[in-house]
Amino acid sequence: MEDAPRTYTNPVGAGVRMGDPFVARFGETYYLTGTTDAGAGFRHWTSPDLVTWREGGFLYRRDDRSWGRGSFWAPELFTRDGRYYLVYSSSGPARAGAKPEFRVCLAVADEPAGPYRDLHAPWCDPGRACIDGHVFQDTDGRAYLYYARVGVQEHPVHKLVARGYGVALAPDLSGPDGDHVPCTQVDRAWEMPPEGRSHCTEGLFVFREGARYYVTYSVNHYAEPFYGVGYATAGHPLGPWRKPDDNRLLLRDEALRVSGPGHSCVVRSPDGRERFIVYHAHADPDAPGGARTVNIDRLDVEPDGTLRVRGPTRQPQPLPSGA
Repeated sequence: MEDAPRTYTNPVGAGVRMGDPFVARFGETYYLTGTTDAGAGFRHWTSPDLVTWREGGFLYRRDDRSWGRGSFWAPELFTRDGRYYLVYSSSGPARAGAKPEFRVCLAVADEPAGPYRDLHAPWCDPGRACIDGHVFQDTDGRAYLYYARVGVQEHPVHKLVARGYGVALAPDLSGPDGDHVPCTQVDRAWEMPPEGRSHCTEGLFVFREGARYYVTYSVNHYAEPFYGVGYATAGHPLGPWRKPDDNRLLLRDEALRVSGPGHSCVVRSPDGRERFIVYHAHADPDAPGGARTVNIDRLDVEPDGTLRVRGPTRQPQPLPSGA
């Protein structure tokens, strides 16, 4: 009998293709979902170790009662009071004389694998297109929603723009409960290369370490090789958020043929001792676009509070601790 492998190599999942990967752990099982079937809904995979993934079918599938009509993007899972929730963005019915607009929606299920059914759709409607919903639950039980407001800037040049926002949620998750507060925006040179087609911060993910809150976010356009991940810190879930002098976490690596690493989340190893950042990268670095793979690398919180990713990697790495 052969010994079990002691290492993994990115990308993980033996052919799993998706953008915007998100991993949650319920019990002893990890659940992976992402942008998989943009016209139909979201599929999922399960794993005991973050490395080997088994497909499990659809978590959520659009039907005639769905508010969303297309562009089902960036799903995330969380649990609260014994129920399971799926937050996602999609484009809804077109209004007369206007294009369909994106909103963040909330679905619910009795089991982690679903099936999920719409609970509030749309859930977050600030009057402008919004995508990439993320829910953070603090140690006091208060829940917060983060998302990206998206628009187009015509002057001085045509650019897609997006800024990250946060808002407290009602205890019953019925909707936002308070002001929508700006969290992240493009303001560093590395976040806005002149050849890029967008000035966006999107895909926010929040976690807490002691008294410090961290938000990771992605910048630029997902189909560009210089899509990457940065971070900021705060003393409260709604900020104000401050970026360290060097806040870059994940960038392309041409030598390793890693292109467009981004739209990340953070999850613990099976024994809880290590943090991993989960992110997508372009399946073909020579033709960046919508075909993306799932990657994981270790994320360290240094004694001074600095975040550091040991990656991106393409060489064999030790299995997550406890795997």
